[in-house]
Amino acid sequence: MHREPIRHPRRVRQRLTGVVAPAVVGSIALSLSAQPAVAAEPQQRDTPFGHDARALRPAAPTAVQPASRPDEHVVGLGDTVSRIAAQHGLRTADLLAWNGLDWSAVIRPGDVIRLSGSSAPSTTAAAPGGTGRSHTVAAGETPWSIAHAAGVGVDELLGANGLAGDAVIFPGQTLTVPGSGPATPAADVAVVPAAAPIAAGSHTVGAGDTLSAIAAQHGLGLDAVLAANALDRSSIIYPGQSLVIPGAAAAPAAVVTPALDLGLDAEQIANARLIIQVGRDRGVPDRGIAIALATAMVESWIRNLDWGDRDSLGLFQQRPSTGWGTPDQVRDPVRSTATFFGGAGDPNGADTRGLLDIPGWESLPFTDAAQAVQVSAHPERYGQWEQQAYLWLAALG
Repeated sequence: MHREPIRHPRRVRQRLTGVVAPAVVGSIALSLSAQPAVAAEPQQRDTPFGHDARALRPAAPTAVQPASRPDEHVVGLGDTVSRIAAQHGLRTADLLAWNGLDWSAVIRPGDVIRLSGSSAPSTTAAAPGGTGRSHTVAAGETPWSIAHAAGVGVDELLGANGLAGDAVIFPGQTLTVPGSGPATPAADVAVVPAAAPIAAGSHTVGAGDTLSAIAAQHGLGLDAVLAANALDRSSIIYPGQSLVIPGAAAAPAAVVTPALDLGLDAEQIANARLIIQVGRDRGVPDRGIAIALATAMVESWIRNLDWGDRDSLGLFQQRPSTGWGTPDQVRDPVRSTATFFGGAGDPNGADTRGLLDIPGWESLPFTDAAQAVQVSAHPERYGQWEQQAYLWLAALG
């Protein structure tokens, strides 16, 4: 699939019957993943996606330096939140948060968009003043998921810890969560240690068992089972093999990750479960399913889109013009997931190359394996979701 990926796409929703078409918040996964906005990007694609795009050709924005940035922006014809953010040197995620918008919100000409968190010099200045709490980073967590769970902005969290927008955090790292009361830390601390004092058990692997399914069956995290058996995420298990099950908690529900912690909404969770199920049905190892989940997040925010770059559609933004199927087939989530995995029984046969068709894909780095299927202009974005993809797999699979 030789194409560029979606980069801060701007979607024009269905044409209204009035005189003026609405401007839209057309930014999906890449805009909301706390990556810095790039002011030059809109010049590469002047026309927003959608059937009404031909009517809207605004001039490419020029980034505004902070010293000259106004407090507000009046929406013009063809404006999108991502375009406004780029024009003023801001991140789309911050602009959405400051204006109480989400990715699907519609903005219209004449609307006023705030270009700062408040009229005060800084929204994070009050956070260190004794009201924050500490949070120990767990495997699979991101600044976005931590901020979302704590009810604070990503920018606030990053600012309170002196981190840049592209900072990487690691399990065991301690972060300051601004503006959080002292009543909530107990929930973070109680989850993992609860199982430690209880004696270990064993599990005999059956046909169709996976490490993530075994971990979920015993109310444990995948990492706990891997560590107890000196395995890693690329390990293969076999029927009849005996695995050590570290002490399961008396109340397994206490260690189940709430849906909120996954950073996914109901639509995304349903699509992630479908991807996992198709992978299980086709005998794809956990690592391959995690690659599919990360790829879907980068390409479509794990949403079955009916629009995209050029003729790209669906969960994996596959293109009918390059042989991935008809538009309806590409938007069939089960079929499109099966063609992403490829291998025996690929609905496209030899017309396209899926993950299982890549020689030695199991030993390729995570990003390289996804890139071998997608052929993206920005392959580094797949690896940024590796930890989160394994978290989704453990919680949903």
